[in-house]
Amino acid sequence: MHSSWKVGPLAQASGLTVRTLHHWDAIGLLSPSSRTAGGHREYTEGDLARLYQILALRSLGLSLETIATCLDSGVDPVRLIHDHLAKVQESVDVLQTLRTRLTTLLDALSAGRTPGTDALLDALRAIGSVAPQAEDALKDHLADEQIEVLRTRSASLGPALHYLLEVEWPELYRRADRLRTEGAPATDPRVRRVVGRMDELSALFTGGDQAISQGVRTAWRENPGAMSGTPAPASDEWSALADFLDEARRTR
Repeated sequence: MHSSWKVGPLAQASGLTVRTLHHWDAIGLLSPSSRTAGGHREYTEGDLARLYQILALRSLGLSLETIATCLDSGVDPVRLIHDHLAKVQESVDVLQTLRTRLTTLLDALSAGRTPGTDALLDALRAIGSVAPQAEDALKDHLADEQIEVLRTRSASLGPALHYLLEVEWPELYRRADRLRTEGAPATDPRVRRVVGRMDELSALFTGGDQAISQGVRTAWRENPGAMSGTPAPASDEWSALADFLDEARRTR
């Protein structure tokens, strides 16, 4: 059992990035309180307890500045866990609502009935409220603040979020791959239109921030299964498609 942790193992265990932990150290939010014989900083069990409090408070929507103030002035751990549990229950309730509404749609379609407009809108609203599932794949390429931009802008899209992520974006990738396998060059106007639309969608989620866009594309290249929520395609095929799209961007 660990009694102390270096920054890399702690980042991996907590789901954070080394860059985030370094940033929190620099601003005094979470600084390792022990050193090895060689002078390297290590996190102790006390630091780990503080890290849990930071993550729990952040999950409640508090800013890092507010979290630092709360921790430095003392936080009731019972109240902290109570609020954290309430947040988890809220997420469970959202998913249960989504499950119920999707089941209703599936039953109607399986019986050959056309779902009513209210049922469709209810399902879209529920889908729009579910947090993106690709954040783990993004953490190696984006800072927490950049991921928060994606999260905030995704939430602002409302019911359109499901269509853009689950319908249009996958179809754009399929269309680009069909053109590639048919032998179309990256300079083909059809390919350029597909890439242009991909970049338009990217701007909706990133606000036009090129650094975030590049991080997202890198995450897609390295872990398409996690990013899409579907079984990963063959690595060589996916790499060929990613190269094809990058070439099309360069020649636009």
